[in-house]
Amino acid sequence: MSYGIVHHFPGGTEQQYLATITAVHGSRTSLPKGQIFHSAGASSGGWTIVAIHESKASWEKFRNETLIPRMQQGIAGGFATPPEETSFEVSNQLSMEPSSTR
Repeated sequence: MSYGIVHHFPGGTEQQYLATITAVHGSRTSLPKGQIFHSAGASSGGWTIVAIHESKASWEKFRNETLIPRMQQGIAGGFATPPEETSFEVSNQLSMEPSSTR
């Protein structure tokens, strides 16, 4: 079953996000192994990231082996504090191609 994570960084900015995503994912255009969806943007009071992983185990592996160690090392220009986190088992997942008429 897919597993969703929502991270909210109070006071976070797009510049901090770009520095962090590059350091954690290795680039701004690729997903780490096991992650099947990633979306992020400005939200009320900060910056929010939504990620969907293939499974809870996939999320935990990424979190424990990549995300936490890299953030603990410090990321120049990245988020300075840990996020507020919400997680959930995905029971319904849809996707739609963006409309070319928008």
